[in-house]
Amino acid sequence: MKRLIQTMAFLATGCLLLTFMAMKAKSKKIIFFGDSITQQGAQPGGYVDLISKKLSSPAYEVIGAGVGGNKVYDLYLRLEDDVLNKKPDLVVIYIGVNDVWHKQSSHTGTDLDKFVKFYQALINKIQANGAKVVVCTPAVIGEKKSSANELDAELDKYSAAIRELATKNKLVLCDLRKLFTEYDLQNNPQDLPKGILTTDGVHLNEKGNQTLAATLIPLVK
Repeated sequence: MKRLIQTMAFLATGCLLLTFMAMKAKSKKIIFFGDSITQQGAQPGGYVDLISKKLSSPAYEVIGAGVGGNKVYDLYLRLEDDVLNKKPDLVVIYIGVNDVWHKQSSHTGTDLDKFVKFYQALINKIQANGAKVVVCTPAVIGEKKSSANELDAELDKYSAAIRELATKNKLVLCDLRKLFTEYDLQNNPQDLPKGILTTDGVHLNEKGNQTLAATLIPLVK
């Protein structure tokens, strides 16, 4: 009788282990690939963290791969190490703010034609690795309404280019440029340059992270 109980316990443990391994094998790996907005988004309360908590584990494994100051060519240079080698099922690309912003602040931005070429190269390599791609337009550099921020026109050009890439490559688009500008239009009566969805006009505050997480979750599930 004792041996029978031991045998049953051993089999039960084995079944649990096999079940866990099967669940682990089926988990979907999602990588959020971007700049400091994504880097901060992986911190507690950030949009990547919120998405990770919302998606059921172990069905999903969520990874933040953001590095402060990155532009599109920085993403291309670290694509192998930070994304492809991890064998993701889905990659969310959120880049473009620094490509525009740094043209003004430090003269190290990215010209639009080069931005598009690097972005397309990212898409090609990720898809060739077997992963799906979601692309995001850059949200804001300043939250004043009605195109009153200094770099709005440039952001609109880069956002339009990403929309075209999404259409050309038949990708899911998260249009943060449209989402944030429309939100600011309705919720910024004093026409403040920051503090509505961002802390500084660029990086997300609590409401911004919640808004972005809520927008992305249906797209990545």
